[in-house]
Amino acid sequence: MANRLDETNFRALLKALNVPARLDWDFLYQAYTDAKESSEGFAEQNNIIARMAVNDVTLTLYLVNEHYFYLIAHPDQKEADLVKDEKYEQLLLSISLDKYYTNEHLAYRNAAFSNRFQPEISTISLYLNFVLGMLSRYHQGEPNVTLIVDIMQKGFSMAQCIVALLTGGFETEAFSTWRTLHENECILLTLVRYQQPVIQEYLKHLRYAVAFRGGIPTKEETDQIFEQMKSEMRVHDLKSKDMKRFIEYGWLYGIPDIEKMEGFKLNFRDGVERAANLREYAKVYEMSSEIAHSSPLLIYSRKDYFYQVTVLNLYESFFRLEKVFSSLYLSTVSKEEQESYRRMQSLYRGELMACYTVAKHRFAERQQAAAKQNPSLEQKTNPTDSED
Repeated sequence: MANRLDETNFRALLKALNVPARLDWDFLYQAYTDAKESSEGFAEQNNIIARMAVNDVTLTLYLVNEHYFYLIAHPDQKEADLVKDEKYEQLLLSISLDKYYTNEHLAYRNAAFSNRFQPEISTISLYLNFVLGMLSRYHQGEPNVTLIVDIMQKGFSMAQCIVALLTGGFETEAFSTWRTLHENECILLTLVRYQQPVIQEYLKHLRYAVAFRGGIPTKEETDQIFEQMKSEMRVHDLKSKDMKRFIEYGWLYGIPDIEKMEGFKLNFRDGVERAANLREYAKVYEMSSEIAHSSPLLIYSRKDYFYQVTVLNLYESFFRLEKVFSSLYLSTVSKEEQESYRRMQSLYRGELMACYTVAKHRFAERQQAAAKQNPSLEQKTNPTDSED
């Protein structure tokens, strides 16, 4: 029984993993030791499996979760009876070991153009982890007082998701996620720029959206909200067919003279994106929308192209989000923490810019090479050169 946890250490592991004490830990330990023995038998018969070291924590998680789920899915069966049933343990071991080896060692992996160790990925990952850690210290989830923090937190979380998708070989999926990140940053920048009463308008339209989706407790209150909406829509000469657009974008009317803005329309690209002064991203946003809606561009995309486009736009969005975060963070922490953050900015801002510059140079070279051949649809849309 080499390389096997003893019962004391196994129980310590279960405690560290917050495994419910109501489960039969004796049975789980027996299942673990039997699973390890089975894995050793597999290794003797298969040279590939022999080279795969078994991770005790991961194997235990599979065993615990399979056992726990079986109890939930079969409420008519008692754990006290199951743990005495050899056939049940064999079923548990078979499923857990199948999932362990298939998901952890033999899983299908998309070919990726990057990995988490490359500086353009590792640098922004480091910064995202730090920012999200700092944001976790702020009160959240109460829109009337935490709206800006909530939007920032969601934006940085989506940036982290994009990084994970890129390193997993999901370039087009990462690009379509950037579309949502861009919508998030445009809303954030607009609210930060105009402050009150636009923030209050945004909160009011959040409530309109809840009412539209049937989330208001009483019919009387719902009716009152719809009457208020209809009254406001009449002021802007909007019809019933415009209600969904008004709910989603009507908060923009809180911006002084917004209807006099050249090209203004009650939508994202001609409304929110214009208000955020990021209209130069319209073509990239449009291409990302095609990806999100599973057009032929998604099915027959060039993975390298969309990797590069996503990295560039991710960095540009990150620079804008970080600027807002930095302003908030430095205004709410001690002098010592301010100095610590500025040191981090000094150290990693240069590396972030270096990664962005290299990525932009690579993309420019790719476009120049493509221009010498017959340009395809994807070469007609370039990422912007703007950082701010």
